[in-house]
Amino acid sequence: MMFPSHLAGTLIPAMAFLSCLRPESWEPCMEVVPNSTYQCMDLNLYKIPDNLPSSTKNLDLSFNHLRHLGSHSFSNFPELQVLDLSRCEIQVIEDDAYQSLNHLSTLILTGNPIQSLALGAFSGLPSLQKLVAVETNLISLENFPIGHLKSLKELNVAHNFIHSFKLPGYFSNLPKLEHLDLSKNNIQNIYHKDLHILHQNSSLNLSVDLSMNPIVFIQPGSFKGIRLHELTLRSSFDSMDIMKTCIQGLAGLEVHRLVLGEFRNERNMNDFDKSALEGLCNLVIEEFSLANLEESLKDAELFHCLTNVSAISLVSLGLYHLKGFHNKYGWRSLELVNCEFDQFPTLELFSLERFILTENKDGLTFAEVTLPSLEYLDLSKNGLSFKGCCSYDDFSTNRLTHLDLSFNGVIIMSSNFLGLEGLQHLDFRHSNLKQASDFSVFLSLKNLRYLDISYTHTRVVFHGIFAGLVSLEILKMAGNSFQDNVLPDVFKEMNNLTFLDLSACQLEQVTQEVFNSLSSLRLLNMSHNNLLTLDILPYKSLQSLHVLDCSFNRIVASKNQELQYFPSSLTFLNLTQNDFACVCEHQSFLQWVKDQRQLLVEAEQMLCASPLDMRGIPVLSFRNATCQMSKTIIGVSVVTLLVVSVVLVLVYKFYFHLMLLAGCKKHSRGESTYDAFVIYSSQDEDWVRNELVKNLEEEVPPFRLCLHYRDFIPGVAIASNIIQEGFHKSRKVIVVVSNHFLQSRWCIFEYEIAQTWQFLSSRAGIIFIVLQKVEKSLLRQQVELYCLLKRNTYLEWEDSVLGRHIFWRRLRKALLDGKPWSPEGTEGAE
Repeated sequence: MMFPSHLAGTLIPAMAFLSCLRPESWEPCMEVVPNSTYQCMDLNLYKIPDNLPSSTKNLDLSFNHLRHLGSHSFSNFPELQVLDLSRCEIQVIEDDAYQSLNHLSTLILTGNPIQSLALGAFSGLPSLQKLVAVETNLISLENFPIGHLKSLKELNVAHNFIHSFKLPGYFSNLPKLEHLDLSKNNIQNIYHKDLHILHQNSSLNLSVDLSMNPIVFIQPGSFKGIRLHELTLRSSFDSMDIMKTCIQGLAGLEVHRLVLGEFRNERNMNDFDKSALEGLCNLVIEEFSLANLEESLKDAELFHCLTNVSAISLVSLGLYHLKGFHNKYGWRSLELVNCEFDQFPTLELFSLERFILTENKDGLTFAEVTLPSLEYLDLSKNGLSFKGCCSYDDFSTNRLTHLDLSFNGVIIMSSNFLGLEGLQHLDFRHSNLKQASDFSVFLSLKNLRYLDISYTHTRVVFHGIFAGLVSLEILKMAGNSFQDNVLPDVFKEMNNLTFLDLSACQLEQVTQEVFNSLSSLRLLNMSHNNLLTLDILPYKSLQSLHVLDCSFNRIVASKNQELQYFPSSLTFLNLTQNDFACVCEHQSFLQWVKDQRQLLVEAEQMLCASPLDMRGIPVLSFRNATCQMSKTIIGVSVVTLLVVSVVLVLVYKFYFHLMLLAGCKKHSRGESTYDAFVIYSSQDEDWVRNELVKNLEEEVPPFRLCLHYRDFIPGVAIASNIIQEGFHKSRKVIVVVSNHFLQSRWCIFEYEIAQTWQFLSSRAGIIFIVLQKVEKSLLRQQVELYCLLKRNTYLEWEDSVLGRHIFWRRLRKALLDGKPWSPEGTEGAE
């Protein structure tokens, strides 16, 4: 028996040995692209891993504990192109730390508390183009050893302790430098001697960001003779007097774009008067932007030094005392966003080609403007009242091609666009149009290609309302109405029309000749109306029609017509959410539904509304044989039919699960086409397109996502596409949970199928992304999802720099799990 003292003597050395083992001994880096890209983020590494191939090109070592970079730290990776060392607790970087990295183009050192940076720390980087040293305790650019980096294009040293804008002499050795970010430092004074290098090198086309520095003084003449591409000074001045003095110090500067103002949460200045920008008279500026000033601007004289600027943008300013702008300004583009005008500004600008006035407070009344060169006009989202729209007299221009008056108040149509014959895009949606159907409002617009009058309270009485629109390609007029709820022939001579939206127009009947002129029409939306029958004849002449949507009507059946009159080009017909009568009287129509289920969108969702004993039963379940039975047989068959209906309902209920089981067996040994199938609400599609697709499919490594709007096969039922294209061909499933998701029946359906898919497929995995704070009341309605989120780890979207960084790293790591690689895939990825 071992005595306690002997046992302790044995355990203590063993524990000491185990404590010396680093986590990297048993947790290797993730191979993103074989022999090329490796992710070693947050692995508690204390040294550079030595078990990676020398062919590595992209290496992420962020969130580790490297602390000290010695000479030739990365000599094992001569092919490196991107190296991320963010937040690795690096304190010391010795000479030649990156030596022999001849191909490195991007080096990221964000968030490292560097205390010792050797003079030769960045030697051996002949191809470096981007250096990020944000939050690295940098005090001065003078001793920053980068003078030999002749290929450097972007230098980001924001959020440091740099107190001087003095550009060291080595900047003359950086001929390709384009962007210098010094924001959020401690620069207070700028002297002429600080810019000696810029005076000597006039060929530099540099963009400089000095935002959120506590600047108090710029020596007059410091910038004289200097040319910059862009200079940004937002939230850089504590008072208006300081701003005036500093702008005067910019005298002699030539800059393509100058950005002044503040950030929404960093507002310091008050008393903004007309003399605030006087110093700009001594600058040469091509484009000017001013944003987020809390103080109201009372006089257009404020901009008298900007008369020769080509483009000016004013965002979130208090311009409610400003009356307008007159011809002394030579602007070609003027943008006024959320500027709180009390009245419509008076505009007399002869050179203005593009004018945007949006998101101002409600109650403005349009006033005539004089803009003879205007081509693009956006007046949307102002609650604007417009009396007497629209003609040459309103804008004093005949060059207008784009006019947007959407989301406004009452707009009275009293002219037919005389003098505006060049219009190509016209948008009135969600404004209140008056007198639009009293005469041929659009008679002069022979070049118009896009017209949107959706939800404008328009009641079509006059049949010539669209006369003259011979070039129109897209017409949207959802949410309006027609006299007697009958769609008349109002589309004459519109031979070029390809898209027509007549949804939610309270239509009960369609005249047979209404679409005779629309030979080019490809999509017709008749949904959310009150149609009682599916009348085939009106669509007979639409030989180019691909999509017809008649969902959410009150259709009982088709008329007694030949159903083959439907255009042969038709590929999608949506008849869901109607009031079908599953009776023998409509036997031919019900049989046609069965025969054309490949043409019909979600044919399985077409349900009977009558008779009562058939309500809620799929139309496809109707049996024609019953119509031939005798009354005696019918009595017996009713009982049988009920049993069969129950069986059919059960089969229907588990149809997709059985289909999924068959597919899992079929595809269990094959390779997946997609890395992940994305389940999301259409309301969240902007986030999926702009964030998820961009960061997964366009970055390295690229992942291939299955998205319904892009990858589903046309002509196949949506449910079949979900299973066959989504689940069967994907390794994983990404579920984007939001309030919109929880309210969508399709999203919940896809999630339930995903649960079955995960159970049936051994290689399956579901990744949950919570996009926003979800209402608990909605979440609790989905008991399984609520319990699953409480038990399992999920990703939560956070729109911040650090939050996004961690989010994308974790998501890529999850997607890489189990991802197979082939030699051909490797070459493509590289």
